[in-house]
Amino acid sequence: MHNYQAYYALTLQPIHSNMITGRVLFIDSAHPVLSEELTRIGMECVHYEGLDRQEILDQIHLYTGVIIRSKIKLDAEALKLATKLKFIGRVGAGMENIDWQYAESLGITCLNAPEGNRDAVAEHALGMLLSILNHLCRVDREVRSGIWIREGNRGTEIKGKTIGIIGYGNTGSAFAERLHGFGAHVYAYDKYKTGFGNQWVKEVQMDEICKNADILSLHIPLTDETRNLINSAYLARFSKQVYIINTSRGQCVNTIDLLTELESGKVKGAALDVLDCEKLSFENLDIEDFPEHYQKLFKSDKVILSPHIAGWTHESNYKLAKVLVEKIVRL
Repeated sequence: MHNYQAYYALTLQPIHSNMITGRVLFIDSAHPVLSEELTRIGMECVHYEGLDRQEILDQIHLYTGVIIRSKIKLDAEALKLATKLKFIGRVGAGMENIDWQYAESLGITCLNAPEGNRDAVAEHALGMLLSILNHLCRVDREVRSGIWIREGNRGTEIKGKTIGIIGYGNTGSAFAERLHGFGAHVYAYDKYKTGFGNQWVKEVQMDEICKNADILSLHIPLTDETRNLINSAYLARFSKQVYIINTSRGQCVNTIDLLTELESGKVKGAALDVLDCEKLSFENLDIEDFPEHYQKLFKSDKVILSPHIAGWTHESNYKLAKVLVEKIVRL
């Protein structure tokens, strides 16, 4: 057993349940502990990760539960056919590929597991911040190419900077905790939460973040309100030049506007784990297949990128499954 598995075996509440019957369809992959635990309490787990949408629609009526990441959208068309469905388990945090409001109107409970990858996302965001402030990706390439530039690669310290966090849920709060030892001023705004200020963070309104932030980090779900939140009009509200970190959802940032503000200097740098075109295939990434503004983004030395892996650690893979199975059992 890995150390993190032993830790969570001790810290998560043990499962005590009467046997539960039903079949669970795994549309996407998950850590084996999820199907092992569900099988142990009496559920039949069926793994069909290779099915396409139509094949899933043809048989979804057979299942009590569905386990999903982001392979397909469980929309009204799919949910109407799921006549036996009692729950949907999202192995992750975001729920934008599930019409959860319609599902709940049908008596289907929608579950996610943001507690499982909060630490992974927080650490990744911190790593991206340190990388962009100290030009680590650029200088690595330069040194490997025999280029030794010191003055042109002076870094910037976190200490004394004001870091604005938008969204103070699981990942936003975990990021604030990680920043505590760096001597930064950490501000957070959450439209749907109040009273969360503590030793790590000062609770503020959006205007105060715009006035003071040197660094902005997004920890928000994708909704109609947050889509294209970061655009030129929004960035014009900032008093300072700002660095942007996005480990939430790509469509929260308007990429064309971001490039404009990078070129103007309003945005000093961007660290992006997600892009707003992720509906395109990224398995065989070919820069030439992307629109021109993405090609500029990929080539900019003011931008660092990662392939939506902020919450993608060995530890979070296990924790996501453990958290989700507990929530299923509690039903």
